[in-house]
Amino acid sequence: MTDEGIELLKNLIKTPSVSRNEDKTAELIFNYLKEHGVENVNRHLNNVWALSKNFDSKKPTILFNSHHDTVLPAKTYTRDPFSPDVENGVLYGLGSNDAGGPAINLLTTFLYFYNRENLPYNLIVAITAEEENSGENGVMSILGKLPEIEFAVVGEPTCMEISVAEKGILVLDCTAKGKTGHAARNTGINAIYKALEDINWLKNYKFEKTSPWLGDVKCTVTGINAGTLHNVIPAECTFMVDVRITEKYTHQEVLDIIRENIPNKDTEVKPRSFKLKSSHIDENHPFIKLAAEKGFKLFGSPTTSDRAVMPYASLKMGPGDSNRSHTADEYILLSEIRSGVEKTVDLFEEFFKTL
Repeated sequence: MTDEGIELLKNLIKTPSVSRNEDKTAELIFNYLKEHGVENVNRHLNNVWALSKNFDSKKPTILFNSHHDTVLPAKTYTRDPFSPDVENGVLYGLGSNDAGGPAINLLTTFLYFYNRENLPYNLIVAITAEEENSGENGVMSILGKLPEIEFAVVGEPTCMEISVAEKGILVLDCTAKGKTGHAARNTGINAIYKALEDINWLKNYKFEKTSPWLGDVKCTVTGINAGTLHNVIPAECTFMVDVRITEKYTHQEVLDIIRENIPNKDTEVKPRSFKLKSSHIDENHPFIKLAAEKGFKLFGSPTTSDRAVMPYASLKMGPGDSNRSHTADEYILLSEIRSGVEKTVDLFEEFFKTL
């Protein structure tokens, strides 16, 4: 079954699926599930999901979720990004690692348990779109169509370590305000200088609460713009801030702290969105405790995934290495995929036995 999954992955690599253009790979995944005898396969836009055969609404449900969209191939590729070449046990191709391997891992695990009777949990597998750009037509568009979920396993390349927590994102558009004047005269209020005061504060401010898994909330200024003429003092300076939030704070709490403490109170601080929340699962959750006992390493992830939009507990795990994501000549080892499936199936076998 894992070998068949690898063949599907090769076909996915052959089929371009940049975010918002995943219709062909959605079709491949839909047909793959049908061909393997899955009866209840659903599709909405470019999102595909299926329920285990003996689904019982009285039982709790686990969601297996990964994504089949990719970023654009890097310009520095030395290979054809859409050619699934295998050399010495290494599978190359765009999306092989992020998140083709993890998606195949969860699809194969789902199929392994698909016909099993008397499981203590229902299983749903959802391979979704627009993860790479946090699009509204990705997993967010189907959450309301799924049954109640107890917890989710999100497939991303983590070297089969388990992320119990993940930072959320808050992007701020800020405008420092001054007053126009002539650069040669002592007139005006330079908005750039005011912005620098705010930026320096953002660089050095330490939020009070520290996460045991994710550390501190981190603010990084990633863009700045002001001025049009060399001899005119600018009245406005805009800058954007990337804020990585831990489970210790909500987006609103972080925004309030920044607005209350930023040096220039007339600086406008506007959030773009509150949708990409920090996510976590209690380390005392039975599944997490079992995984730790079986030797799975637990960690906190600084990067976001579709966990950010899920309203329930979740964890992130999968074969492959996050360091390869979005790089030229992306690859995954076939041994990583095979080992990942074996470890995932064994872990869930043990988990179901304990219930």
